[in-house]
Order: sequence, then structure tokens, then C-alpha cells
Amino acid sequence: MNWKRRLWLATLVLAAVLGAWMALVAAMVISTIDDAHRDTFVDLALSRWPLMALGWAAGVLGSFAFLRWASLRWLRLPARMAERVRALVADAEGSLRLPVASGQDDAELAAAINELAAQREEGRKQLAARVAEASQRLQTERNRLAALLGELTEAVIVCTADGRVVLYNRRARLQCRALSDQPEVAGGADLLGIGRSIFAVFDRELIAHALERIGQRLDRGASRPTAQFVTASKAGQLLRVQVAPVLAEDEAGDAAAAQLQGYVLLLENVTRAHLEGAAREAALHVLATRASASLSRVRAALVTGAGTDRAQQSLDELASAIRDWAEEGGRHLRQRWPLEEVLAADFLRAAARRVAAVGGREPDLQAPDDPLWLRLDSFSLIQGLGYLAQRLIDEYQVRYLRLRVQAAQGLAHLDLVWAGQALNTETAMTWGSEPIPEGGAATALTLRDIVDRHGAQWWFERDRLHNEGFFRFALPAVPALDAEAVAGEASDGQSRPEYFDFDLFAERETATALLDRPLASLVYCVFDTETTGLMPSEGDEIIQLGAVRVFNGRVLRQESFEQLVDPGRPIPPATIPIHGITPDMVAGRPRIEAVLPAFHRFAQDTVLVAHNAAFDMKFLQLLEGRTGLRFEQPVLDTLLLSAVVNPQQDSHRLEALAERFSIPVLGRHTALGDALVTAEVLVRLIPMLQAQGIHTLGQALEASRRTYFARLKY
Repeated sequence: MNWKRRLWLATLVLAAVLGAWMALVAAMVISTIDDAHRDTFVDLALSRWPLMALGWAAGVLGSFAFLRWASLRWLRLPARMAERVRALVADAEGSLRLPVASGQDDAELAAAINELAAQREEGRKQLAARVAEASQRLQTERNRLAALLGELTEAVIVCTADGRVVLYNRRARLQCRALSDQPEVAGGADLLGIGRSIFAVFDRELIAHALERIGQRLDRGASRPTAQFVTASKAGQLLRVQVAPVLAEDEAGDAAAAQLQGYVLLLENVTRAHLEGAAREAALHVLATRASASLSRVRAALVTGAGTDRAQQSLDELASAIRDWAEEGGRHLRQRWPLEEVLAADFLRAAARRVAAVGGREPDLQAPDDPLWLRLDSFSLIQGLGYLAQRLIDEYQVRYLRLRVQAAQGLAHLDLVWAGQALNTETAMTWGSEPIPEGGAATALTLRDIVDRHGAQWWFERDRLHNEGFFRFALPAVPALDAEAVAGEASDGQSRPEYFDFDLFAERETATALLDRPLASLVYCVFDTETTGLMPSEGDEIIQLGAVRVFNGRVLRQESFEQLVDPGRPIPPATIPIHGITPDMVAGRPRIEAVLPAFHRFAQDTVLVAHNAAFDMKFLQLLEGRTGLRFEQPVLDTLLLSAVVNPQQDSHRLEALAERFSIPVLGRHTALGDALVTAEVLVRLIPMLQAQGIHTLGQALEASRRTYFARLKY
């Protein structure tokens, strides 16, 4: 029974006692006077009953006011203190403390509790230090594995046997974006998520078929079976997916009896290779047809004894077709030569070592200030630069050399600069056609072959102003997307995957219903909306949608969704100071009909969470008719959960919860900012719910429905 019910019950009891006391006093007075005066007294009392009733009511009201004051001051104080202590106990960071204000009745108690909390925190730190020391080796091995997978240039996804994502690297995110049909919506192209199902990315039947083939090979005794498939996106992109099993051996170490614990997916975008292959096959088919026709005409000329001119013409056509065929095959081989992405400064240092080794001259280096990436075969190009430097030193006694790289209109200019005698065109062309010597013997590789291999051009120029000459290699620039991805991986200081959770391997999906699953095992999508107003049923629209995922007690900030939305109606000026979104900011943005499908995919296989969720869900429900999308997963409300764990607190507003749990508020009244704060609140509420015996999703929903705030409707 809460304090309000106790207050009303005490008031009723006090009113009855006061009425009984007044009746008892009247009876005692009547019993002490004689009969003559008794009738007079009774008549007088009956004629003044309103005054007596008023006195009784005044006494009851005065008693009620006193009891309420006493309840707020003393009766409610232990309950509020208990809620604060429970929040302090559930605080995982150990930084939360009770407010201590001098003059308050609970000041000494709060100070004593804070002392105990400080002692507990000190003990926790000592225990954590011992645990960290004991688990350091295990964590190091985990980090090594995660870093290894993160450094791979291949796209890697690791999943449990039931399809939950354990690990993915940046390349995997980029490759999976190719499968999205809404890359223009921020967050709409990110289909991956820690703890989420891989079947949000790939069709379940494709992976199930691949795992079945792996199982068949395991049954036949294969030790390392793999399978692969190719899938296409709605945008026409092709991904080749190789599936390798993660096996858990039995206690005896028998690999044959191993069980499938998970699987690894290696992704490769083969769209370009497929298109080039198709074009090559078509070109070769045309050339083969031409060659066949030419041979037929030559044969006919020989059989019929036709003139030599016609036969010679057919032979010329056949030779032309063969030359074209050879050129096409050579072009294909050059395109297939593996080129790597190298930072220009790193390449210059490697090339300088080669030049110094073969020519005995240490060249100066000139690299651009901004990072510039080159796509090349570094070994062959370094060999070519060393060959040119050696010829310059041996034949022209060049004493000064410089290597420089600079960006120029989508190309990368790699220059070998020297000071001294100029070359003529014939000499340069001769150098480019001669085999490059290696180890005292000539190889089949020429400088022109190296240039053709890179699809580049080279020439030499004379800089008369500085009395210098230079060989210039014009190399194709790295495409913007690849450069951004590689630079991001190299510069963000985080070589391992963005997030991984190997503990998921220990959790197998069971047949239990979602409502029976523990709160700590669920994946949450915490979201928030900014709107044109507070009346969704009267035409207000969403102008911003933000969300973030929460799993295993962590807010996965890199797995977020944020998108401004064109509401298709004016934004009231009175609301702009609240959310800070102006009409110019939403002009040209996607409409909600385009944004909601991307958010629907982002929230798939999760439990929705919002603060005052009834408000946000009303907007989503009203959009069902326009978009055909229904959010049918369970919804948790942090406002209701706060009322469950802290019913004695005066406020359950998001700002009050953030202050109570010492959560920094950044970006308040922006959709993603509020979603992040709500996510941090959820992480702190779950242990407090568990402390009250609320462990499953169904129990949390039932407890929320019993709160007063669950009556709110929009």
C-alpha cells in the first residue's frame, strides 16, 4: 500500500475517532446533569448541530493537513530514500551519490549511506582489479582476434548458429550497404548490427542451404568445409558470400563430432567483375565470329581457285581479328593484375630505399601535405623507378635525385626528378622498351609493361626554370569511396571491428517466447521523434527521427539512425526554439513515406523503447495507412519503467532521470540526442527492475501497465 492510500485510510479512521469522541463527551455531560436540565441541554445541542458538524469537519481537515505534512516529512521519507538507495546499488559505474543538504531530516542518513557506498566502491575497485588481472590474457587473445579480422581488407561477418551477428568490420558494413535500396536515408543503408539477425541482410534460405552443404561435407569427414552463394540487391549489385563454419569440438577433442557453434561470412562485391566478364565474353565472341568467317572465305578461295587478292584480303582480316583478340586478352590480363592501395608517403619511402640500393644515391622526398592514396603494384613500379635512376646515374652521372607525388585533376603524378643533362626522346623510348635487369640478368618485364599494367601514362619533361628534368607517371586516382574507407580505417585509431561480443556464442536461441526472454538478452531500438506539434491526431507531422541500438548493457552508438524529414506542412514558429529545426533544414529532405521503411528495417528484430512512448507510437500508428508499415514488436516506455522502480519520486521527465542517474545530456530536443539519453536511462533501469524481481520482457510490460502514467493517451 502506497503512502497516499495510507493517508486516506488514516484520515477516515481519525474522522471516525473524532466523531466517536464528540459523542462520548456529549453522553458523559448528559449523564452528569439532572432531568430538568438534561432536556434543555439536548434541545440546545440539537438546535446547534450544524455548528457541531462544522467543528467536527474542521477537526478532520486539520488532522488531514497534519497527517499529510507528517507523511511527506517522515512517512514518505524512508520510501524515497529506499528508491534512491536502490538506484545507488544498481549504479554500475559507482559514481552516484545521495544528495546531502544540511537541515534536512535525512541528511545524516544520506551521509552515512554515501560513506557505505564509497566503501563499497573501493571494494569493487579492488575486486575489479583482481578480475582484470586474472582475465587480461583472455581479453588480449580476444582483442588480437578482433584486431586481426578488423585489419583484413575482406569484408568479414561472424554469426552464431542461430544467425545473430557477433562481429563485423568496416568493410562488411560498406559491402552490405550495396544491398540497401535506400542509401540516401541516413542509417537506412546500415543493415548490420551486433546481436541482430543476419537474416535482415541475407535471405534465410540462402544461408540455410549453405549450412546444409557444410553439414553434408562434415558428415563425409571434411575437416574445413566451406560453401558459397551469390546474391543480388534491388539496385543490381552482386555479392559473393563464402560461408565457413565455427565448430565446437567435443570434450574428447574429436573434430568429427564437432557441433556448429557459428559461421563466418566473407563478402566480395563481384558486380564489376561480372560486368567486365560479360563484356569480355561478348567481345571475344564477336572476334571469334570474325576469325571464323575469314577462315571460311580463305578455304573457299583455295577450293574454288579464286584469285589471290581475295584470299589475301581474307587472310588480312583473319590477322586483324587475331590481333584484336590478343589485345583484348592482354587488356584483360592487365585489368586482372592485383593492385593495392598504398599511402603515397609510404610508397615514396620504399622507392627511395630501392633507388639508394641500386644507384648509390639517396633521393629527396616530396609528398603532399594531405594524405594521398595510390592504387598500384608497388613492387613492379619500385623496380621501374630503380631502373630509371640507375640508368641516369650510370650513363649521365646524375648526382641529385628527388621523388615527388602530387594530386592533379583526378590523377596522381609520380615524378622522378634529376638535375643535370637532358635526355632526348629516342633515348627515353629505348629505356622504356628494354627489359629491366634484376640480379644481373634481364627479365621479361619492361617499363612500358609496368605502365600498361597500371593503365597509366609516362613521359619525361624538362623544367628549364629550375634546370631539372623529370620522368612523370600519371596514375589513376583512388576512387573517393575506397579512399574514404581506407583512410578512415587507417586514421581512426581503431583497427579492430567497431563492436564485437563473443559472449553471444555462449547463448543459443531457444524456443521460448519473446515475452519470456530476460531483459538483459534482448536487443533494443531506442528511438525518439521531433514533431511540428503535440497533436498527432490533428495533423502534426514528424520532422526528425533518431534511434540507437542497445544490447548486452551497452549503447551501440555507432549503430544509430538519424534523419531529418520534410513534413509537407509549415513548422510552427513557436516550436522552433524547442527543437531548433527550421523550415530551411527540412527543405528537400525525404518525406516520411521514404524514411519510415528504412527505420522499420533498422528496428527489425528489436524491442522498441521510447520515453513517453505513447506519444511517439501514435505518430507511427497514424502512418500505417500511408506507408503500409506496422511496428508490431513490443514497446517499452522508460517513463513507465521509472515509475515502476521509483514510484515515490516527484518527476519522471527525461531531464529528471538524466540528473538522477548522472547522465550527461548532449543534444537535448534533437531526436538522436534524446534517444541516446533514453538509451543510457534504459541501461540503468534494467538492473533496478531485476532487483525488484522483474526479469523478463513480459514482467516489465505488465508492471508498466499497472502504473498511473500508462493511462496517458494521444
